[in-house]
Parts: sequence; C-alpha cells; structure tokens
Amino acid sequence: MNSDLDTVLAALSFLFYISPMTDKNELREQALLHRASIRPDSEDIENAVTLLLQTVPVEQGKVYAAYWPVEGEFDVRYMIDDILKAGGGIALPVASKTSREMEFAPWDGKEELVKGAFGISVPPTEERVEPDVLLVPFLAFDRKGYRLGRGGGHYDATIAALRARKEILAIGVGYAAQAVLFTLPVEPHDERLDLIITPAGVHDFRN
Repeated sequence: MNSDLDTVLAALSFLFYISPMTDKNELREQALLHRASIRPDSEDIENAVTLLLQTVPVEQGKVYAAYWPVEGEFDVRYMIDDILKAGGGIALPVASKTSREMEFAPWDGKEELVKGAFGISVPPTEERVEPDVLLVPFLAFDRKGYRLGRGGGHYDATIAALRARKEILAIGVGYAAQAVLFTLPVEPHDERLDLIITPAGVHDFRN
C-alpha cells in the first residue's frame, strides 16, 4: 500500500519542478499556477479515497476534519461522504481574522453551508469540536513531509496547538503532480505532516 515517493516522482511525466532557490512567495505563485493547470480527471481521485480508508480506517466516535475545496484544491468531498457512511464524524474548519488557530464545526453532510471568514464555507452552527484526524490541503509537498500552504499560517498554527493538547493525525491530501523534487523552505512554525495521500500513493512520515 505504501509507495516509494522517489518511484512515484520518477514515473510522473508531468512532474511539478521549480527551483529550490525561489523564495516562498514566488513558490506560492508558481504552485498556484501549476495547481490551476491540473485537470481534476488527470488523476484517479477515487483511488485516493480508497488509500485513505485503507491507511486510516474510520473509527466511530472519532472526528475527521476535512475542508470545503476552493480554487482548485483537491476535492475531498468523496472522502467526506465515505467517512460519514462509515460512521465517522466530520468537521469543517472555521477561520478567524483575529487568530491563526482555527476552530472546527461539526457537519452532517446535509446542512447547507454558509460563508464564514475569508469567504470559506462553514457549517451553520456555533458548536465546536476538536478533530482526531485532519485532512490538510496544500499547494505543493516534498519528500520530507512538508507542505507549501497559502501563506496565512492557519493550518500550521492549528496543527501545532492540537498536537500540544492531544494525539492527532495530520494528513495532507492532493495530487501527485503537486510534488517537488527538492526540500521546501521550512520555517520554525512549519509543521510536518504525518502522512501525505495522493491518487498515486501513500507517503508515511511518522517514523
């Protein structure tokens, strides 16, 4: 089930490659352009769902934090559906303009979402829960388990705060074509992911 990241990278004719000397802001610009060029049907999204459920079997009573995809983000709605069907709880992030740490609102998959801060879709409830598993989007990822995010620092701050309070599993989800061959620039606040799952394979960074 676990695939060798180097083997996957070597097999990708459409590999995303940019210079490791590029600064983070320019990396984000290039990564956004690259992600926008990826066709959703270019990779087997359903296989990513299968790999997720095989790697992290759904446990009743656990809360799985997902996200509502925007601007070309990897579509996790299939994952949300299957987690709910298997008895897991789903929560969506609720961002704040006054804090980088996000909260999470439970969602049953049926209630109509409303627009929250930054125009992100959120469940229409004041209830908050703490997730056990986080599905994390990214613009790019490297072979060491680091991700390039949008620059707001919300996921890094949230993962760090949750890890300080409890045991969680942070899983990056995206396209295999978002991989880079070099190590992304890492700052002190950057949190390494436990797993990265793409339609091409599972990359485990827990050991």
